[in-house]
Amino acid sequence: MMEQYHKIKTVWERDPETNYKTLIHGKWALPEFGFLQNNHWLFTEKVDGTNVRIIVEDGGIRFAGKSDAAVLPRPLLDSLRDTHLAFRDRFCDLFAGAPAYLYGEGYGAGIQKGGGLYRPDQGFVLFDVRVGEWWLRRSDVEDIAGELSLNVVPVIGAGTLNDMITHVIDGFDSQWGRFRAEGIVARPAVELFDRGGRRIITKVKCKDFDQG
Repeated sequence: MMEQYHKIKTVWERDPETNYKTLIHGKWALPEFGFLQNNHWLFTEKVDGTNVRIIVEDGGIRFAGKSDAAVLPRPLLDSLRDTHLAFRDRFCDLFAGAPAYLYGEGYGAGIQKGGGLYRPDQGFVLFDVRVGEWWLRRSDVEDIAGELSLNVVPVIGAGTLNDMITHVIDGFDSQWGRFRAEGIVARPAVELFDRGGRRIITKVKCKDFDQG
């Protein structure tokens, strides 16, 4: 089975009284979030699209959705093939034969409501890379994006988890244009894992506070 991207927990628990549409203020979804709330976190814009994996292994490249059974939209798949099959040798050389997984979002017109606000066609934007068992640092992800001519999700700030929440409550425009961003994904400035070996990473969406 091709490596699937892990689930990202929302920073606070969801409120059953609003049918889980809003969050319970101050109730951390994981104890690790509470413990690390005042540490330095890196914020990237959350893109409203569909999860895409580019799998580099055995001398070739494959494209997949969030799960192995997921079907990518035809225009997106065509865009991926047209753009990245031409770089097959560069992909394989860059990772020196190690299996690599490039995780990103398929976005643009026809993908999610308002997808055309990002771009009039469909494309791919990178947000994470795993080579073997190693998750790469943001600087390395940016280097790979540059080497392979890929777009990468923008960094929009840094700070504590409460800074992130305040930023989302206040509202902010997407880096792609004058429309509201979907939200923020935050990870510690230094990659961390819980005692079960799961990554410490979280998110929050602007719409989580629309009915708060």
